[in-house]
Amino acid sequence: MHTTDAIRPLRSDDRAAWEPLWAGYLAFYRETLAPEVTDATFRRLCAEEDGMFGLVAVGDGGELVGFVHAIVHPSTWTTASYTYLEDLYVAPAGRGGDVGGALIEATAEAARARGSSRVYWQTQEYNGRARSLYDHVGQLTSFIVYERPLS
Repeated sequence: MHTTDAIRPLRSDDRAAWEPLWAGYLAFYRETLAPEVTDATFRRLCAEEDGMFGLVAVGDGGELVGFVHAIVHPSTWTTASYTYLEDLYVAPAGRGGDVGGALIEATAEAARARGSSRVYWQTQEYNGRARSLYDHVGQLTSFIVYERPLS
């Protein structure tokens, strides 16, 4: 079990510590990305471009133990914005504590500060460990997600 000493914004000097976490996240979902996608993602998160922002959880020893990536965007249903929590990852050594919940709470605070009225996210149906956390910090909706690849 792991706790976090701090949640803070992702910084450009975090790249070496963030990259293994990102690789672990992609491996969990059996995804591979071109290096230029990872480079662009990291740059946009650190610069808070295109509504994107990143937060990291700092462990007891100063190491990064998790991250969240989110995107603030307008809504057609309100004058406020919404925040999509796109990626949430906690390193295996950090699981079972409060790291995931702390990252979600920090995302909610950051979203509120950016004018959002809602934070929403999705997860794989089989991700039971994450879903047990999400059941405590959010509401399961009746929406079903569809995709249509354009490439």
